[in-house]
Amino acid sequence: MIIGLIPSRLNSKRLKEKPLLKIDKLPIIVHSFKRSKLSKKLDDVIVCTDHKRIVNVIKKYGGKAAMTSKKHKNGTERIYEVAKKLKNVELIVDIQGDQPLINPTSIDKTIEFHQKNKNFDIVLPSMLISEDPDNKSLVKNVFSKNRIIYFSREKTPYNYNKKKIKYYKNLSIISFKPNALEKFCKSKMTKLEKIEGIELMRAIELGLKIGTFIIKGSDFAVDVNADLYKAIDLMPKDRIRKLY
Repeated sequence: MIIGLIPSRLNSKRLKEKPLLKIDKLPIIVHSFKRSKLSKKLDDVIVCTDHKRIVNVIKKYGGKAAMTSKKHKNGTERIYEVAKKLKNVELIVDIQGDQPLINPTSIDKTIEFHQKNKNFDIVLPSMLISEDPDNKSLVKNVFSKNRIIYFSREKTPYNYNKKKIKYYKNLSIISFKPNALEKFCKSKMTKLEKIEGIELMRAIELGLKIGTFIIKGSDFAVDVNADLYKAIDLMPKDRIRKLY
């Protein structure tokens, strides 16, 4: 089985009760769930949350939700609490709950790449950065021959020769082999993870192989008010919105 797990914490530092904010009449977390369910590769989708209000709203719209501890430091720990109870799982796909315009095709392409490249422990797509690459909230993927070698909030790699260079960001769909997710979550924070403030640096420091491929699209996370207004503007025109 291939299972999609969506971590969703009620309290957000920048947007109060972000998962429950409505866009085109539906909460953000419901959009993320409904669109993930449109994936042709996922056998099931479960929202992993720390609050009954999110459980209730997902169930109201016909979905599955699991209560998890409020003590988790990040979404990866939250999905692992649910993942370790599952059996006969080929891949666990971590899908962030704050992407109301996520394209289910992006999920399918990530799974397909991982199934064809089983040497990788983890797979995530890379998307060309169209915004300002100096933006520290954008995690840059540094990769060679489809393997991630570093993540940074800085504009990396450094453009020494001053030639035109493309920068890529992490699209928040992460496919884990179950044993890789377990190893990641049972390990302590690593040195570079703390320095960069990027969870997945831990995987690199643990020696886990992270694969990537370039994907086109305009998916984005709702982190601040500007993102919320952008999503509110785009949602009514979105072709996938018509499917649910």
